[in-house]
Amino acid sequence: MTTANAAMLEQIKSGQGFIAALDQSGGSTPKALKGYGIEADAFSNDEEMFALIHDMRSRIVTAPCFNGEKVIGAILFERTMDGEAGGKPVPALLWERGVVPFLKVDKGLEDEADGVQLMKANPELESLCERAVAKGVFGTKMRSVVNLANPAGVKAIVEQQFAEAARIAAHGLVPIIEPEVNIKSAERDAADRLLLNETLAALDAWTGEPVMLKLSLPTEAGLFQPLVDHPKVLRVVALSGGFARPEACVELAKNPGIIASFSRALLEDLRHQMSDDEFNASLGGAIDEIHAASVA
Repeated sequence: MTTANAAMLEQIKSGQGFIAALDQSGGSTPKALKGYGIEADAFSNDEEMFALIHDMRSRIVTAPCFNGEKVIGAILFERTMDGEAGGKPVPALLWERGVVPFLKVDKGLEDEADGVQLMKANPELESLCERAVAKGVFGTKMRSVVNLANPAGVKAIVEQQFAEAARIAAHGLVPIIEPEVNIKSAERDAADRLLLNETLAALDAWTGEPVMLKLSLPTEAGLFQPLVDHPKVLRVVALSGGFARPEACVELAKNPGIIASFSRALLEDLRHQMSDDEFNASLGGAIDEIHAASVA
């Protein structure tokens, strides 16, 4: 293991903070821009749209408060990994600030079957992992969704996630496995429990280096403690899943050992029109709030 990777591993394992999710991809970018105060008529094609979201992310990662003291990692979209901020490649800039770079690697979701949405096939995963390693990225993230407490569906989700994790780990990257339980599901609690059992079984069979888990906050506080404590799990992080930040932070604080990996809940108060001072103050306030809930 390289010195940089050992230092990154230590920051993720024991850093007192949270992981920022800056990985909105093609489908969710217009919504993210709208939240940021940029309407759809401000861009006429994908290139212009991606340039605008890159400007937003650059503003975030170069803000004084965005550093490894409270933000221990950041998940990037592929174009962000390939881009620059502050005149440097984004992964290099992040690590200079003590923030460990991760890359979103999934290609989106299949249509629902058996109450879940599996990830689309990803034949290019190996070459993407090679590029990520070359750019100094530490780990990856991939998302699938559980909508119903269907045993066959949940089993399929976990099997697919761990099979992809094995492909990723072969490149020396740490996979973040994200089987998101839809927090609007009427069967959420039962789905949480199925997911817990299937994930524990998959972890017990896992022979590689420890992985990370990114999960929806459980209906029953503390339910995922066996995952937090599992020797094959480096860290458990939580998505905000549609909760606004105050509610997401309250739910997170009920689950010791789980830290945040919020996207919308981190960015919800930021606006394109803000002065740098206003922007930095707003982002700093959000970081403080999420950090406090993560270390509670």
